Amino acid sequence: MARVLPDLTGLDKEFDYLIPEDMAPAVQVGSLLRVPLHGRRVGGWVIELDPRDAPATELRPIAKVSSRGPDAALIELARWASVRWAAGRLRPFLVTASPPANVGALPPERRTKVAIEPAHRDAADLLVSGGGMLRLPPTEDVLPVLAAAARLGPLLVIVPSVDRARIDATRLRRAGLAVALVPQEWAQAAAGVDVVIGARAAAWAPCRDLAAVVVVDEQEESLQEERSPTWHARDVVVERGRRAGVPVLLVSPCPTVSGLAAVGDRLRRPSIDDERNAWPIVEVVDRGREEPWKRSLVTPALIAHLRNDERTVVCVQNTLGRARILACRACRTLARCERCEAAVGLTDEGLLACRRCGLERPAVCRACGATSFANLRPGVTRLREELEAAAGRPVIAVTGDATDPPAAAGVYVGTEAVLHRLRAADVVAFLDLDAELLAPRYRAAEQAMALLVRAARLTGSRLRGGRLLLQTFLPRHEVVQAALLADPGRLTGPETERRRLLSLPPFAALAALSGPGHDSVAEWLRSVDGVSVGAASGRPDAVDLARAATWDELGQALIGAPRPKGSRVRVEVDPPRR
Repeated sequence: MARVLPDLTGLDKEFDYLIPEDMAPAVQVGSLLRVPLHGRRVGGWVIELDPRDAPATELRPIAKVSSRGPDAALIELARWASVRWAAGRLRPFLVTASPPANVGALPPERRTKVAIEPAHRDAADLLVSGGGMLRLPPTEDVLPVLAAAARLGPLLVIVPSVDRARIDATRLRRAGLAVALVPQEWAQAAAGVDVVIGARAAAWAPCRDLAAVVVVDEQEESLQEERSPTWHARDVVVERGRRAGVPVLLVSPCPTVSGLAAVGDRLRRPSIDDERNAWPIVEVVDRGREEPWKRSLVTPALIAHLRNDERTVVCVQNTLGRARILACRACRTLARCERCEAAVGLTDEGLLACRRCGLERPAVCRACGATSFANLRPGVTRLREELEAAAGRPVIAVTGDATDPPAAAGVYVGTEAVLHRLRAADVVAFLDLDAELLAPRYRAAEQAMALLVRAARLTGSRLRGGRLLLQTFLPRHEVVQAALLADPGRLTGPETERRRLLSLPPFAALAALSGPGHDSVAEWLRSVDGVSVGAASGRPDAVDLARAATWDELGQALIGAPRPKGSRVRVEVDPPRR
């Protein structure tokens, strides 16, 4: 008998079927089948063979064996993930773990005994000691790290994007290793190669005789699934490595608090000189000292770069329209929340409201007591005109909505999409870094640091003349100081203490509830011991935040919460943008 989970959205029930004798050799846990269900044939996965609690009734036979699928270990990992991310079902994870096309017989195993040189010494030491976090400067090559890991045996590599996976796979092949790029080469990965590599979904890819796992750029948001369940590739492979007894190495120029906690705070960093040389030159413009500070983001320091025709300048401004970043007109102090230090905005009632924690207070400056404030954040369209006038040369606007490659120019301005769409620049200027530092989400500082890392890769190291220009009212902020001194560790300590004080991940479990009917779910959760629910007030969309001491506790509560008829509740566990 085979216990089968149908591949049908909304149906999370398992059914038992008889395995015909001629199909028995091809049926194993994880196999993809076609089975009869309610008068039609549907696909499904074998979850268990010969279950002990199968009913003593006549069973219908399997119709067809379609393909190989995820092995028993990945199915058990999916059971764990279904609770960790409050899914309550296996299907989303099994879809990701399955091949994109049917796979019958596996191809021959392809493995080599090639040892790539040079291998990264710190990475090798961490892997031998059981894994950990490697702080790799933004412009340093990751290939020696992968070389060190591949020496242990079959290696699984997760990178932030599909394009990055293709590039790294090509480089590894040129170095002589047998590589499977997933999901396209799922069958070869299951048969056996030296390296299995892919983007986020590769966390669920097969890797025969797995010996080590490496996650590249652990700080990138793209490693977390945007759709519900919002699983994170880092956490999936850390648990997968623990179950398989293999080391997991996280690599990042700016390790996150959650990433460090996942590997037990085992961190290896480069020497001070090596790390500094691998970062660009960082120039900090204190906007509180610049005139006219309240009318334009085009500062004298920026104009000097714009008017240098030999330099390609990229200006980053993550605002398409207007937003509420306020500063006191009298003393020029940025308006911030007295509880959590996030930026505050002015409500229709004339109060200053924090979009992160919901605290409201009268519109009075905390520093000098003045009551007049200026709005400091213009959008990309207006900025392009100002920059063009200041530079005396054409300026191209680049946003995430554009599909065509940007035209050749000496100056570009846009949202953070510009950092992905250009290949190189001499100067990257963040016109309003405070909008990132003080964003109303708990990961704001780490996400701002990740943006600086992307910019550093665009400009190259200080040895090549790369330069970052940071315009801010907060020159002493941990992120600014970390970039200025080329020491991302300066952010980790304060960020860890803030998370611990506010009971935020990884020191507590957090989930965001939204969508029609979520208020009923939130009300039910308030009656569950160990779970607290509060509104994320001040946001344009209605959101409730549920907290618990552990992920399992929160996941079980969310799975057990009754859904009202007709509701469409969205659950974001460890929400990336809340």
